[in-house]
Amino acid sequence: MTDAAMRDKDSQLIALLKANAREPTASLARKMNVARSTVQERIQRLEREGTIKGYTVRLSDEADTRRLRAIVMMSADPRQGDRVAAELKRMPEVRSLYAVSGAHDMVAQVEADTAARMDAILDRIGRATGVARTVSSIILSEKFSR
Repeated sequence: MTDAAMRDKDSQLIALLKANAREPTASLARKMNVARSTVQERIQRLEREGTIKGYTVRLSDEADTRRLRAIVMMSADPRQGDRVAAELKRMPEVRSLYAVSGAHDMVAQVEADTAARMDAILDRIGRATGVARTVSSIILSEKFSR
C-alpha cells in the first residue's frame, strides 16, 4: 500500500472514530473494506504515534443543559503567552485554549455549573497575569459538532 493510500485509510478511520469512537472494530473494518486486524493495528499505531490522543464522551443537549458554556476571546501580552496558558490550564473550568490570529490572541472555552460560577471564572481569567482584555460570549446552543 502506498503512503498516500495509507494516509487516506488513516483519515477514513479517524473520521469514522470521530463520528462514533465506540463503533466495533468489525463494523469499522467493513466500512473501510479491510480486515478487522488491520483496523486494530491502525488504531494502535495512531495511538502510539500520538495522532489519537484519547477518546471522550459527548453529551446530548438535554443531558448537558445544566452546564453553562462560554467562549472567551483574549488579548494578551505576547511575552506572557506561556504564562497565560499555564495559569488558565490550572482552572478546571477552562476546557480548551487556542492561540488564534486576528483581533484576539487566544480563545478559551469555559464551562461552569451556575451563572455565579461562570461570572467568577470569567473575572479570574480577566485578572490572569498577561491578559490585557477579554470578550466573552455565552453559548446558547450547539448547532452541530464533528
